[in-house]
Amino acid sequence: MKKKLGILAIAALLSSGAYAASIDHIQTYTPEYLGNQSQNGMINKSSVYYNPAGLVHLDNGTYFHIGAQLAVGHEKMDYNGKEYKADLLQYIPTLALYSVRDERTIFWTFGGLGGGGDLEYKDGVAGTAVVPDLLNNLIGGGAKLFQDNGSSAEGKSLYGQTTLGRAWKVNDKLSMSIAGRAVLGMKKLKGNIDIKSNDPTKAKDIHADIDSDRTAWGLGAQIGFNYKATDRLNLAMRYDSRVKLNFKASGDETPANLIINHPEFGFINIANVGFSHFYPEFKPGTKTRRDLPAILALGASYKVTDRWTTAISGNYYFNKDAKMDRVAGSITIPNPKTGKDIILKGLEAEYDNGWEIALGNEYKLNEKWTLLGSVNYAHTGAKVSSYDDIEFALNSVTVGAGLKYAPTDCDEWVFTVCHFFYDQETGHYDKKYADYGIANPEYDKSITAFGLAYTKKF
Repeated sequence: MKKKLGILAIAALLSSGAYAASIDHIQTYTPEYLGNQSQNGMINKSSVYYNPAGLVHLDNGTYFHIGAQLAVGHEKMDYNGKEYKADLLQYIPTLALYSVRDERTIFWTFGGLGGGGDLEYKDGVAGTAVVPDLLNNLIGGGAKLFQDNGSSAEGKSLYGQTTLGRAWKVNDKLSMSIAGRAVLGMKKLKGNIDIKSNDPTKAKDIHADIDSDRTAWGLGAQIGFNYKATDRLNLAMRYDSRVKLNFKASGDETPANLIINHPEFGFINIANVGFSHFYPEFKPGTKTRRDLPAILALGASYKVTDRWTTAISGNYYFNKDAKMDRVAGSITIPNPKTGKDIILKGLEAEYDNGWEIALGNEYKLNEKWTLLGSVNYAHTGAKVSSYDDIEFALNSVTVGAGLKYAPTDCDEWVFTVCHFFYDQETGHYDKKYADYGIANPEYDKSITAFGLAYTKKF
């Protein structure tokens, strides 16, 4: 009981961002990133997350950083001319504490690391809407025996992290950092399928539901390097190791018991068919690996003038080296007349390595105010076979802007906003349910995020 309460308390804080740049990973660790997404080569108050090796170049002192982000928008699916939509209102916290003393720094961070937020589809999703269509097509003869009668679904995905590390100077130009990281992963699927039979003499109404939570703990490592080539040019690299996560599903599931009086074949019985046949990783009691892939982060910043700094960053996600729910469910429908089963198999999710690149600028308006601006392109590496109701990682272009305000040498405020423009993608029902005349769903997102952060130096 105490362990469950502890996990729930952490989850309340770690409602992670729904705007992942990779499959699960986010880079929006701090509000400042929303305004300038090219942080990897910068040396500033947010470097504790993106370039910890560069912290040694800050003024001596103890720094406390706190921030909050609010993401608003929606994720939606279009299937057979109907829109299935979930609104997003997500809060993401940021906490960091670090101490800079001459040639060494100790740092600690806490916050979101990945995930897709909490989304509730009140009118169901494409995966529930396809069920009556699939059954009607299996029966054949143009029959419309089944129709949806109020299905719904809710999904949650979040990863929280705490990182503790140290940075130090190797010489006047080169510095490095090492850190250890603990990660908590939590995923949830809650849904119900309610399907009405339009002719009770041929079939009964169908109901199935699930309320399943997957949790996992994992450990990772981080190493970073910063090279201050000149007073104007800075180069940096960070590598975050893969985090091995063995998720275990727990909860309850009620499968459907379907009995159809087929006009030609007689009774066709489908017993104990439920959500876990489509999403086997959520079957209560199941253990499945879903790792967070390793990241290689590179960056450079250049001080063009005393007021203007420009930067470029790139991240590479090693998705292929991680085990990521590469399991596929299947449903077997016995045919009592022919003795030949109809088997509907899901597709095994496939992922290529992902990458993103960002360009950012900071312009100092005066001694207190600095203007931020940036653009980012993210290629997730997720193939169409990985798209379903609980995951569709879409490529995106992000545009951000913001302001920094430093009323004193020891205080800094950051105000940011960005908008994510996602590609619209088509699903894979034409392959998953081949030969059954099922339409393909289309997936889309639209998200805007606002950030506020404060850093105090003691």
